Amino acid sequence: MSPEYPYLCETESLYSGKGLVVSAMSDYVTICERAARAGGAVLLDWIGRIEVREKGPGDLVTEADLASQEVIRRTVLDAFPDHSLLAEEDEGIETSPARTEYRWIADPLDGTTNYVHRVPHYCVSLALERNGELLVGVVYDPVAEECFTAAAGAGALLNGRPIRTSEVTELSGALAAVGFSCAAGPDSPDLVAFLKAIPHCQAIRRTGSSALNLCYLAAGRFDLYWSFSTKIWDVAAGALIVREAGGELTAPDGGPFVLESAQFLAAANKRLHAKSRQFLQS
Repeated sequence: MSPEYPYLCETESLYSGKGLVVSAMSDYVTICERAARAGGAVLLDWIGRIEVREKGPGDLVTEADLASQEVIRRTVLDAFPDHSLLAEEDEGIETSPARTEYRWIADPLDGTTNYVHRVPHYCVSLALERNGELLVGVVYDPVAEECFTAAAGAGALLNGRPIRTSEVTELSGALAAVGFSCAAGPDSPDLVAFLKAIPHCQAIRRTGSSALNLCYLAAGRFDLYWSFSTKIWDVAAGALIVREAGGELTAPDGGPFVLESAQFLAAANKRLHAKSRQFLQS
């Protein structure tokens, strides 16, 4: 057994065969966490000396995003050179090398606007998927020093301790999270859903970090979260963490969650999820 991840067997093989190296799930978790923590350290190091530019209206990027992404890239691809990486600041273009069976999905700084304004709510998000199936996810908040981790079939952890979603089943008792795209207008699906949710939910929060919203749901802090405008790197790690913590996560209409589209409805449990679909689709 791995002393760092006791629920994983060192000899548990994810793949094997001619020309392939047998690798344990614990190796993936270890490297994923190492890369996320390294990225987080870079973000803290850059505070106070960044220059900001816009990728699009209201969509910010800094040297810190790029530096964090580079240390993540080096960490995962040095360990697994036959894997590929999809990262936000590559603007969705897969690199190092082109897409392979195993793909890392990175958001080197989720919550850039918070970071720029020194609001202490941002994180690094990193996941590993195999042909569309999420295997490992890590979300690291370097300010709070909170590291959320999950491995498929092995549960979700916060700083090494198991976490579970809440037992809230009524919308009237639910604390929901929302997010809007930089280009959100009056007819934006996220804004329309937000207006529908106001009279139903106990309260609603917009925090500025999709990955942390999902992790807070997994840890029982939030009960409900939906998005029609997130990207794959925003949610890949958090989606796995929610599911491994016992949450219900689907497409907004209740169909299967599609990683590439990244639209979702996540709730603490099936009952709350079903009630949420009713007002979202009304």
